[in-house]
Amino acid sequence: MSITVENIRKSYGAFQALRGVSLDIPDSQITALLGPSGSGKTTLLRIIAGLEKPDEGSGPIRFHHEDVADRRVQERRVGFVFQHYALFKHMTVFENVAFGLRVRPKHERPANDVIDRKVHDLLKLVQLDGMAHRFPSQLSGGQRQRVALARALAVEPRVLLLDEPFGALDARVRKQLRAWIRRLHDEIAITTIFVTHDQDEALEVADRVVVMNEGRVEQAGAPEEVFHDPATEFVMNFLGHVNVFDGRIEDGKVTFASVQIEHPVALESAAGPARVFIRPHELSLHLLPRSDSLPATVTGIHAAGPAVRLTLAAEGDHTFSADISQDVYRALKVAVGAKFWVLPKDLRVFPGGAPDSDRL
Repeated sequence: MSITVENIRKSYGAFQALRGVSLDIPDSQITALLGPSGSGKTTLLRIIAGLEKPDEGSGPIRFHHEDVADRRVQERRVGFVFQHYALFKHMTVFENVAFGLRVRPKHERPANDVIDRKVHDLLKLVQLDGMAHRFPSQLSGGQRQRVALARALAVEPRVLLLDEPFGALDARVRKQLRAWIRRLHDEIAITTIFVTHDQDEALEVADRVVVMNEGRVEQAGAPEEVFHDPATEFVMNFLGHVNVFDGRIEDGKVTFASVQIEHPVALESAAGPARVFIRPHELSLHLLPRSDSLPATVTGIHAAGPAVRLTLAAEGDHTFSADISQDVYRALKVAVGAKFWVLPKDLRVFPGGAPDSDRL
C-alpha cells in the first residue's frame, strides 16, 4: 500500500507544525520520519492515520492512488502503535490483542474460534505465545510493546504506523527490538511508517528515511543516501557527530583552519564564505606533514569502545574530534599533548555562512 501526501499544512494557532509537506511512501517498505522535537513528524503521522485533519487548502492523502483525506480513522484501516503502548491494564494479553476484533460491528465480527486462532497466531509471530493469560503489569517494557504491535496487526491494517515505538525503553531493549521489528517486517511486508528522533534507529531499521525540520522535509532517501550524501547543512549536522569549520571558497579551493583543499563544490561555486563539515571517522592521523593536512594537538582521549574518540586542537582555537581504531591508537602511542598531522579523507562543503550559534 503506497501512500502519497501533497502540500499538507497544519497550524495550531500561530504555530505552523507542517508547512506544505509533500511525500511519497513506497509500498511494503519501512519509512522513518526522523527529526528533532517540534519538526512535525508526529503531526504528519497522525494526519496520515486520520487522527488529525490538515488545514484547509492542503492537498490529497492517497492510499494506493485513492484519496482518503475525508475518511474516518476506521475507514483508512491503519494500525497505530503509541510510544506508551496504551494497553488495557485490566485485560490479559490475549484480550488486548483480540480487542479490535471483538468491537467490530456484529456483521463484521469474526467467530470466537477464528479470533482465538488469529490471536494465538499473532502472539506466536511476536514471540509471546506462552504469555496469552498474563496481564500487562506482568510483562517487561519490550514485551508490552510487542503486545501493542500484535493488537495493531490483528485488525489486518493496510498501513502500520508507529509513533516513537521504542522511546519508553532502555537502550539495550531498544536495540533488541529494532533488530526484531526489522525481521518481523521482512516476514509480513506491510507498509510501515515510524516516527523517531534517534538517528541510529532510523538508519538501522528503515528502508527509507525522511528527515524533517521545522515542518518541512529536508531530504528523503535510502539511509546510506541521506547519511553519505546529505542535501542540506541540517541533514549533515543532524545525522551523527560532525566537525564544523568556517571556511572560504577561492579559485576552486576551499580554505579552512590552516589548510587549503581542492573540492568539486569549490570549483562550481563563486568565491565567498563556506561551511566545511567533516565526520570524525573521516579524519586520519599522521606523523609527517602533507599539504592538505593540518597540525593539531591531542587534548582529550576517550578510549572505551571499539573506536577511540580524540579531541584535538588546531591553530586558531579550532577544536574538533577524530575517531581512530584501537590498533592505530596503540601503534601511534597517542597521548594527551601529542602533536599529529590530521588528514581529511572526505568532507562536505556548503557555500554561504551560518549563524554563530551553529559553530563548534
